[in-house]
Amino acid sequence: MASVPFISFLSFLIICTTLTSAAATVTTTTIKVSLSPLPHHSSSNVYQIISNLATSSVARAHHLKHHNPKAEANTKANTSSSLLKTPLFPHSYGGYTASLKFGTPPQNLTFIMDTGSSLSWFPCTSRYLCSQCAFPNVDPAKVPTFVPRLSSSKKLVGCRNPKCSWLFGPNVESRCHDCEPTSKNCTQTCPPYLIQYGLGSTGGLLLVENLVFPQKIFTDFLVGCSIISNRQPAGIAGFGRSAVSLPSQLGLKKFSYCLVSRRFDDTGISSNMLLETGRVPAMPRVRSVKVPFSYLVPGSDGNGGTIIDSGSTFTFMERPVFELVSKEFQKQMGNYSRAPEVENTSGLSPCFNISGYKSINFPDLTFQLKGGAKMALPLTNYFSFVGDDKVACLMVITDNVVGQGLHGGPAIILGSFQQQNYHIEFDLANDRFGFAKKRCA
Repeated sequence: MASVPFISFLSFLIICTTLTSAAATVTTTTIKVSLSPLPHHSSSNVYQIISNLATSSVARAHHLKHHNPKAEANTKANTSSSLLKTPLFPHSYGGYTASLKFGTPPQNLTFIMDTGSSLSWFPCTSRYLCSQCAFPNVDPAKVPTFVPRLSSSKKLVGCRNPKCSWLFGPNVESRCHDCEPTSKNCTQTCPPYLIQYGLGSTGGLLLVENLVFPQKIFTDFLVGCSIISNRQPAGIAGFGRSAVSLPSQLGLKKFSYCLVSRRFDDTGISSNMLLETGRVPAMPRVRSVKVPFSYLVPGSDGNGGTIIDSGSTFTFMERPVFELVSKEFQKQMGNYSRAPEVENTSGLSPCFNISGYKSINFPDLTFQLKGGAKMALPLTNYFSFVGDDKVACLMVITDNVVGQGLHGGPAIILGSFQQQNYHIEFDLANDRFGFAKKRCA
């Protein structure tokens, strides 16, 4: 497995068209969790599905690019002592879900695995309301919810509980208006939360509850009890970098996953996510696109560089970066005509009409990371037939905002489509990011 340093951002060089690998570390204990995508759709609505995913990915990019990664503390908790594994299932709305159990007795709930946010939350109470949540294979009226009154271990988080400050910051006590400075028994609860996810949002109250795995129970896990959400087909399991994230609370040194290849559907096929205290698997392949240094390397202001986001479907590139990559693809595929009608319908570009050709010469796409490791993407991770076998599109997106002065934040956001069939690992203890090609199913 190739492994490179990582904090909140990665530095990437894009190469259109070899690979060194770093030594793996030693393993200790692991937690296994399953991840999943949604069933094949007819070609009549595939353009709409892709267009929706492209729009969602751009909105997600806007949210992440305005998010301040420095606000997320790099907390290292105690090491977990058990091997946990959970299946991940892919869905047509673009996310991968895992089933987790909370409460006493345990209640089984579905969560979208999200490396771009930190708070974990579940739909909560019988009055839970989710607006604009009619996604494919999702009935908003039948979303499973956590029922607090059925759990003997749930507790509302108090305003002066240190875990309240994990989400609201050290000055949260100034919002505890019902608590006298000298009071030792203040019963005021932590303020309600409201979290934005690009196009979606959620809001509710914080609980501490038992997170239950077959081999181990984690007590006093901070989790959100969401009463209302918008465009959220399931709860969120936050795998970000702050103290409130699932890896931080479980004291993980590493977590890894391998996203199964999908066709924007709910296949029912899953792959495992491992939550572990130790090891990574090893990896291998030029016409360089010269991207300005300021976009590739994160600056002191938090702008530039790359983040890895499981919550974004398609990889996002700042327009100046995207245009350089797009022009190189157009140059190398100059023998094929463009398909503007598909570009307008799907939101993807460039798209090429390849009907009548028995063999197609696609350029390679490689991300070169700081330190020399190269992530040479399989063709299916960056080009795809759209609608039928006559048109192929680059599965990378941008928006109409030009320049970091207007936008800011990471210049590249590596989405889940480009991560398919890779073993992806976040070595939290050593601030390193690892990857290796692998059939994930």
